[in-house]
Amino acid sequence: MNETRPPRVMIVVTHLLGIGHLARMAAVGREMARQGWLVTLVSGGRPAETVNIEGCTLVQLPPVHCVGSDFSTLYQAPDVVADAAHFTVRREALLAAFEEAQPDALITELFPFGRRTLADEFLVLLERAHARADRPAILCSIRDVLNPPSKPGRAEEAEARLAAFYDGILFHGASQVVPLDASWPASRAVLRRVLETGYVHDGSRSFPDGDTEGAGEIIVSGGGSAAGLPLSANALRAARLMPEMRWRLLVGAGVPAESFERLHNGAPANVIVERARPDFPALLGRAALSISQAGYNTVLDLAAANARAILVPFAEGGEREQGIRAGELGRRGLVRGLETATLTPEALAGAATELLAAPRPDWSAIGRDGAARTAAHVAASIDRRRAATEGWARLDAALTRAEAEGRVLEFWWRDDDAIEPTPALDTLIARFERFGVPGGLAVIPSRATPALVERLRAAPDVDVLVHGWAHTNYAPVGEKAAEFGSHRPLAMVAGEAGAGLARLREMFGERTVPLFVPPWNRVAPAISAALPAQGFTGLSTFTRRSEAIPGLTQINTHWDPIAWKQGGGLVEEAKLAHELARLVEEELAAAPGELEPIGLLTHHLVHDGWIDRLLDEVMERLAASGVVRFVSARDVLVQAGAR
Repeated sequence: MNETRPPRVMIVVTHLLGIGHLARMAAVGREMARQGWLVTLVSGGRPAETVNIEGCTLVQLPPVHCVGSDFSTLYQAPDVVADAAHFTVRREALLAAFEEAQPDALITELFPFGRRTLADEFLVLLERAHARADRPAILCSIRDVLNPPSKPGRAEEAEARLAAFYDGILFHGASQVVPLDASWPASRAVLRRVLETGYVHDGSRSFPDGDTEGAGEIIVSGGGSAAGLPLSANALRAARLMPEMRWRLLVGAGVPAESFERLHNGAPANVIVERARPDFPALLGRAALSISQAGYNTVLDLAAANARAILVPFAEGGEREQGIRAGELGRRGLVRGLETATLTPEALAGAATELLAAPRPDWSAIGRDGAARTAAHVAASIDRRRAATEGWARLDAALTRAEAEGRVLEFWWRDDDAIEPTPALDTLIARFERFGVPGGLAVIPSRATPALVERLRAAPDVDVLVHGWAHTNYAPVGEKAAEFGSHRPLAMVAGEAGAGLARLREMFGERTVPLFVPPWNRVAPAISAALPAQGFTGLSTFTRRSEAIPGLTQINTHWDPIAWKQGGGLVEEAKLAHELARLVEEELAAAPGELEPIGLLTHHLVHDGWIDRLLDEVMERLAASGVVRFVSARDVLVQAGAR
């Protein structure tokens, strides 16, 4: 962290059934507070007294909860469905907490992968955060396993919201244990945003030294809500089949009193029934066997205790998260899994007997230092966000200077690799039209389709540029890719360039601009010199200054948002902001017209939502300056020919 004052973070979490979501984020918050951070923990679920929030400022929203697996119906009180007024108060309290906290980092737990019923309040918060001039780093926090999308389009909706607002995804798991795409159809764009933290374990709860309570017992825990009641009932009956063993049944705080009483009164003599305890991890460490659901925090408590374990994953209403986790752990020989739908007392007792005779498993591969690693990732995200803010401020200062000097800055925009109409091309053209800028579309001649001709009829301000011939790499292994390098006879290669111009003129007519755009922006000097004889008057690569070539006007590009060397995705935002500012500063240091227009280079076919968001933000900034004018490649060549 590059600042002396303590970083401020706001964590927003709403637990609807058990308390696992809140407990995980409280563990993260406590670690940040231990490091001196100012932590605001906003909880939208029911108050949970057993969760340790030491060091955090708790903001309790008017709570909501659900019943069973119906996450679409939220209640503000028992049997009282939450109404519009309740949600309005929640939104207002959430925004007030944000304004009070003024966080450097905002973390939303699970949303937008889940909590869709609370989307309105999350989106209002995200919009408020983005509207701040020095906006915070915005991160999503998710556990190791998600509930897969229940309907078509849900994954795409989540990705669109991630791309629109978020900088990264805190993945509280380990890809070598359970990768994110084991439970969620994550695209490459989403996976590029994942910040793997390892597992977050709440290790703060302990028992006094020398305590022996619970030693040698079978401990049964069904989670913090009534969802664990079927498991609890089966455990009581299984205990009757194993009278030689002492059992302890822990009942969550979210289980109604009458249900607790039924369990307590129906328990055999060898079973202790009590409410869930904050020292549950310590009890696990002394127990002979654990029987539980497969929630995230429970599994980590099992790992910390090196416990024998039977997992009965919650699967009501099509829930799959716990089943996926239990299955992965079972394949590693760490647990025995039983399905809720087919669970019987006999099966439970049989599995318990087998495991009690087996050695304890080795859980050492499940690292549990995720809270500290989360804090490190968030600190780095804050630094990146601050660096980006500084870069944009530098660009704004350069644009303000241009206004003061009465300068008009010329830009142009080239996009490469067009072949046919695609949704990505539609998005690009819509962006050209939205900002009223002429675009230069570099089309691959040998692969261009008639459908592209038809699509561009509706986009009259898009020029067609000649993008090599077939976009084929002829460079030897070990050399940088090139189609128009020195690897083939000059006459052949120059002839291909001329054939490309001829074919595009045949297809697109006068819309074709005689501007040669070599694939990979590489062209041998001898080929450049031969281009005028093939009918070209311009050349465009990716460089700021080039040696003059007789007969050719060079209209190069200088700013590319794609991280090619990293396999795609967006270049670090700070780097892009500072680079664009530097280009403007160079323009201001030169005489008017001395330098070519500043060229933006994009590749629509490989854009993701983060690249598109950055492009929109850049264009909005340039348009708002009042000193930027976009020119077309055609106009630049015409003006050069007139001189």
